[in-house]
Amino acid sequence: MRIVLTRPQDDSERTAAALRAHGHEVLIAPLLRIETVPVDLRQRYGAVVITSANAAAAIAGHPACATLSALALFAVGKRSGDAARAVGFTNIHVAGGDIEDLTRLIAEQRPDARAPLLYLAGEDRSGDLVGDLAVHGIAAELVVIYRAVPQPFPAELTAALQSGAADAVMHFSKRSAAQYVTGAHDAGITEKALQIRHFCLSAQIAEPLRDAGATRIVVAKRPDESAMVALIDQAAA
Repeated sequence: MRIVLTRPQDDSERTAAALRAHGHEVLIAPLLRIETVPVDLRQRYGAVVITSANAAAAIAGHPACATLSALALFAVGKRSGDAARAVGFTNIHVAGGDIEDLTRLIAEQRPDARAPLLYLAGEDRSGDLVGDLAVHGIAAELVVIYRAVPQPFPAELTAALQSGAADAVMHFSKRSAAQYVTGAHDAGITEKALQIRHFCLSAQIAEPLRDAGATRIVVAKRPDESAMVALIDQAAA
């Protein structure tokens, strides 16, 4: 299949490698760019929590990284856990892939209660992890350490959609799905952009597409990259 990836460049390149290994063609057309947000992290924390690999990448160059990497880290899934390990964390606890699993894991582990947990997150995020943890009597401080900056609709993507040179688009975040809809409108190709098949990491991510009128939407059974690649393989069979 001929697949369009709209994730930020680094994420798209990783996913593209997996797709190409399965015999698929890929067009990388990032609609978001990840930008680190400067933050002060001198306070004492009991553990670190991340819900995206982007948070781990953002902390890598921070002066507090060495101190924080000595703490326990709770990651929402394998990808974010691997990213944390790559920047120096060693005591890593990995949840099953969503906020509910992560909350459950943290509540079971009960990290050091003498200091709040440090939740490193993006400017745009789903759920209320801090509130969910508070229900369990666990204090957490949310610190926004990165943001996703919208990018113009690439000319290559416009051409591929207009000519029928793409079979499907993969969507890994609600923000990028919304930017896809906006970019298609601005490029004057909304109808073509919505007619194509859309493979989404979750039902929530699919919402901007459904709201815009897309009907050929498939949602992964699990919120991870391998489940998304499996969907593509099944569709191509």
